Amino acid sequence: MDLKEIQNLIKFVAKSGASEVKLEMDDVKITIRTGSEDKETTIIQQLPSSVPVAAQAPVTTPVQTEVIPELKAETSVSTTDENTNYITIKSPIIGTFYRKPSPDKSNFVEVGDSINEGSVLCVVEAMKLFNEIESEISGKIVKILVDDSSPVEFDQPLFLVDPS
Repeated sequence: MDLKEIQNLIKFVAKSGASEVKLEMDDVKITIRTGSEDKETTIIQQLPSSVPVAAQAPVTTPVQTEVIPELKAETSVSTTDENTNYITIKSPIIGTFYRKPSPDKSNFVEVGDSINEGSVLCVVEAMKLFNEIESEISGKIVKILVDDSSPVEFDQPLFLVDPS
């Protein structure tokens, strides 16, 4: 009998409400006692005398059988959250985020700029290839969430856009 089977037996006895269960198999004797006043289950396993002395020590494992009430998570939803009306534009690939096409040029977009569907927002470099990230929506840039020349992950938020 392995440890998993013994644990399942303890759980079964605890749920059944029995005060004591004795199980004798070929080389194992198990007694499980459930004290109703302290809600504790005890296992005693005895092996035959042919087993080395170190393995003959009885194993006593207290198991808590009382039901612990679930903690309810507090959820507070703010209806005045300003980000709820915005659409997040996320990175379609892993790479390095750049706000401008080259070091000597200006940024593709700034906070407050109006964008149209198909407007280039930034460049993400992946494996020496510079991929232009285009907008799939029209709106106004509210926030740029990534610093220039920063590494970005797949599906990482890059921009917040107000579609109205």
